[in-house]
Amino acid sequence: MKLDHITILVSSLEQSMPYYDHLLPLVGFTKKRNHVWTDGDGFFFQFLQAKPGTSDYERYGASMNHLGFSAPTKEHVESIQTAMRQAGFEAPEIQDLGGVTALFMKDPDGIRFEVSYYPPGVNVVD
Repeated sequence: MKLDHITILVSSLEQSMPYYDHLLPLVGFTKKRNHVWTDGDGFFFQFLQAKPGTSDYERYGASMNHLGFSAPTKEHVESIQTAMRQAGFEAPEIQDLGGVTALFMKDPDGIRFEVSYYPPGVNVVD
């Protein structure tokens, strides 16, 4: 079995979709239809409106902590940071985590994304 989709509930599709419309093409996804993106290999992101009155995302609460994407080069990570900043979104400084080049960002609801380059010989998850 393989993972085929992730559904992300956002507090406002109107506020969140511009963020994803910029980020997802930068990490290799194409828009299939409104609020649905694919990697072209059977995996999809789907975005839906959260129900009013539900609780907000909490970083260290019991939930998904972040989504991580692996970039092919350090320069690719840097280009994503630049593109997101140019589009008006916050993209903090890139971090060096023991040779791994990592960019950590948050969507308008605080959902976290990591885009990292792992040099040869460095494992994605140890």
